[in-house]
Amino acid sequence: MTHAATTVLDGFSFTEAPRWHEDRLWFSDFYTSEVNSVRADGTGLRLEATVEQQPSGLGWLPDGRLLIVSMRDRRIVRREPDGSLVTHADLGEHATGHLNDMVVDDRGRAFVGNFGFDLMGGAPLAPAGLHRVDPDGTVTELATDLWFPNAIAITAGGSLLVNETFGNRITAFDLTGDGQLTDRRVWAEFGPLPTDPSVTGAIAQLTVAPDGSCLDAEGGLWVADAVGGRLIRVVEGGEITDEIRPGINVYACALGGSTLFACAAPDFYEHARRPVREASILAFPVAVPHA
Repeated sequence: MTHAATTVLDGFSFTEAPRWHEDRLWFSDFYTSEVNSVRADGTGLRLEATVEQQPSGLGWLPDGRLLIVSMRDRRIVRREPDGSLVTHADLGEHATGHLNDMVVDDRGRAFVGNFGFDLMGGAPLAPAGLHRVDPDGTVTELATDLWFPNAIAITAGGSLLVNETFGNRITAFDLTGDGQLTDRRVWAEFGPLPTDPSVTGAIAQLTVAPDGSCLDAEGGLWVADAVGGRLIRVVEGGEITDEIRPGINVYACALGGSTLFACAAPDFYEHARRPVREASILAFPVAVPHA
């Protein structure tokens, strides 16, 4: 089908971690420190929280309280009913880089990845772990040796999917009732693991750099390809069933009904994005609605 793009909002620094919740699109804007929400048509923009140490992944506890990844100080913060932010969990002794994206399950357990190295500082690539944060704030490492664990999704069948942005792949685990991860396997492989440890060298070796993603009702995973300037729909085994090329780089996506929202920007480099407001939220109609 044809994917005609609509610009929902623009004028942001670097939009990330979009979520469809309570009939609104929620998203983080890295370098303004803001978490915002908006109606699907771009009206009713609302500031939801300010996270000075750079907001990223978003999720909600069963009682409705919002969890926000605070990237630079490696915390997850929680918005209380009065609007105040408190520390939900401190991963400073666990994560080896900025905290990144997150998913929260229906039991209130948050699963969060981290960079693993100083991306913006030009450090060589290094693997990172994946952590679970229980509702009481307890932190448990669940997996290691992930190459930039990014977006995380939980399927209807109980699998947990992790995008490895610098790994050319999406990895799957079975999520047990007590929150452990078992049966590690490759869910989709787009190419070999890069051998160049530099960021620019590794990017040149990536076929797909799976960044943000979201599941649809048929088990397909829409993925923002951070180096390919496209959104792809992937099914288990790695087949790409659909592709959207919006004409600008895209870094994350979320489904609201049969609309695919995407976070777009010219590039992902902090020195280029921080001083300007060139990021946007785009929308595309798709055939299969959200999971």
